[in-house]
Amino acid sequence: MICWSVVLAGGVGSRFWPLSTPTRPKQLLPLITSNSMLADSLSRLVPLSPPERTLILTNASLAPAVRDLARDVPRENVIPEPRPAGTCAALAWAASVIAQTDGPDAVMVCVHADWAIRDVPAFQETLTFAAKVALEKRALVTVGIVPSRPDPGFGYIQPGDAVSDRVQRVERFVEKPTRERAAEMVDAGYLWNSGIFAWCVGDLLDEIRALTPEVAPALAAHAHDREAFFAAVQSVAIDVGVLERSARVLVVPGAFGWDDVGTWAALHRVRTHDADNNAASGRLHALQSHGNVVHTEGAPVVLYGVDDLVVVVRDSVVLVTTRDKASDLKLLLDSLPPDLATP
Repeated sequence: MICWSVVLAGGVGSRFWPLSTPTRPKQLLPLITSNSMLADSLSRLVPLSPPERTLILTNASLAPAVRDLARDVPRENVIPEPRPAGTCAALAWAASVIAQTDGPDAVMVCVHADWAIRDVPAFQETLTFAAKVALEKRALVTVGIVPSRPDPGFGYIQPGDAVSDRVQRVERFVEKPTRERAAEMVDAGYLWNSGIFAWCVGDLLDEIRALTPEVAPALAAHAHDREAFFAAVQSVAIDVGVLERSARVLVVPGAFGWDDVGTWAALHRVRTHDADNNAASGRLHALQSHGNVVHTEGAPVVLYGVDDLVVVVRDSVVLVTTRDKASDLKLLLDSLPPDLATP
């Protein structure tokens, strides 16, 4: 089996303001370990595919920084997207590149660059298994995360009939539900829609040609012209453009401590804690303070008698909010004057 890894590393991570900016988004930051999230993501993929069979798709403006961080990956394997065009276009282009190099039977495993993974060996085993299923069943395989809580921030997958051990058909995909509905789905055995996929590149391209008018014409007309392809496609997510329309989708459950780390508050789930349940990066002195998330790149932070806060220090900007409010910074960001919006 020839296996490629494809890493999606676009986006600006605005919910991690003031640390994350358009030129320094969260996937390039050391939010969980001393390495950037992208570097950690690439290191987890080494057993699946070598650097020369790894593609990274990112915003055109970020390509130089990504190449600096991913120096083992050939420069030509860092693919700048001329404009944001959705995950379907990005993965279609990646599949086309791989097919031109290794043929339609090459397997492509797709991940995002900004996840936390607690059990790396289990993650690697699950992705290897998913890749084998994709090749053996000639199916589009998604990894559904076994939920640890009823989270309304994720999409869900309803597993259907069993195909073989650890493999089921996908009955349906469900968009982000209410908290009450999420609890019902978790009790019913639904899985989180992680965005982890495995398929033979020829199978994905066949389904796009048959099912995805938003992308198929551009792929047919501009298979060797990246600029023209991204200019011509209509933006659509891979879930909507292909998976929800295909009868060839299977799901494999994953239980390896996956988290998409979407907000400052999420860092409390993935960082180590002190004796008072505070999760900190940088120097923190806390007294009678519990459950806080602290990230400082310079000055030490001192907390006294406060709970469940998020405190972020970058250069001359300090953000203080609650873990609840940190889940949605849009109102704050929309209110900022220009000199604060991009510190």
